[in-house]
Amino acid sequence: MKITLQLFLVSILTFSFWACESNEKDKKSNVYSEHDSPTMDVVAGEYGAKISDDGMFSLTNMLQVLASKEMFEGKISGEIKEVCAKKGCWLTMDLPNGDSMRVTFKDYGFFVPKNAQGYPVILEGKAVKVVTDVETLRHYAEDAGRTAEEIAKINKPKEEYTFEATGVLIQDKI
Repeated sequence: MKITLQLFLVSILTFSFWACESNEKDKKSNVYSEHDSPTMDVVAGEYGAKISDDGMFSLTNMLQVLASKEMFEGKISGEIKEVCAKKGCWLTMDLPNGDSMRVTFKDYGFFVPKNAQGYPVILEGKAVKVVTDVETLRHYAEDAGRTAEEIAKINKPKEEYTFEATGVLIQDKI
């Protein structure tokens, strides 16, 4: 019985050490898993799948593709306008046509730092035009920290562009 208990405790301690070590390595390289909701001094880094800064399309090109097709797939760049204040589970970007685009992360497999507003960003993934229902718009407003009065004013669905990113590369501010 004592030997079984000792083996069990050694196994638990070994696993605990490995899990902590793995998490520390992730944090040092700015690569985050679904279990992190980082708010950090160092925002620049890779989130989700590894991507590079080559082969990008402009946001204008993306909008042109979406005018004639149901979906755009590729890499784009822009500036982060707003980030989910609760977890970093979405961000928004301004588009050249005056609209804003919401970016979510594939399967909620990763998040970005909650203090990433104003940083240049490269995204890889898929964009579509959707109609977002009132309940979801109110949820996003709550996540963004809007007041109860602002949330109550949301009373109709919104046609908007969304982007599901598989990888995000946040660059240093210039």
